[in-house]
Amino acid sequence: MQSPFRSHMGTALAQARAAAARGEVPVGAVVVSRQGRVLAARGNETRARRDPSAHAEVQAIRAACAALGRDRLTGCDLYVTLEPCAACAGVIAAARIARLYYGAADPKSGGVAHGARVFAHPQSHHAPEVYDGIGAAEADELLRSFFRARR
Repeated sequence: MQSPFRSHMGTALAQARAAAARGEVPVGAVVVSRQGRVLAARGNETRARRDPSAHAEVQAIRAACAALGRDRLTGCDLYVTLEPCAACAGVIAAARIARLYYGAADPKSGGVAHGARVFAHPQSHHAPEVYDGIGAAEADELLRSFFRARR
């Protein structure tokens, strides 16, 4: 039986692989309802959309909000293959995501455990429960392979 902490990371990793196949940085994200239903699954789309804010987690949050017809995702969980950057962490807080599960750490650009540490600031109106390292080895290898092929 699969651990509940990993149950949707496989879908996020599939989204990351699909993003890489499109030439995007391989990051994938999935928003899951309280009942465990996948509301949205997306990969990075910054190049395709010519939009620097089209990170996987933002795209998944936008799609989940549209699916539910509301601007907050109270009680929902977010699975993402890479530690969110500061901008994405701000969107996660604004969306009121209940739990954030992420794979690979991002010491250079992360905004949760590294860098800005958005949820630790008193100005953060909401901080989700955070679980890191979920599927980290595979997520890390996807990123390393992607950038190795471009060097």
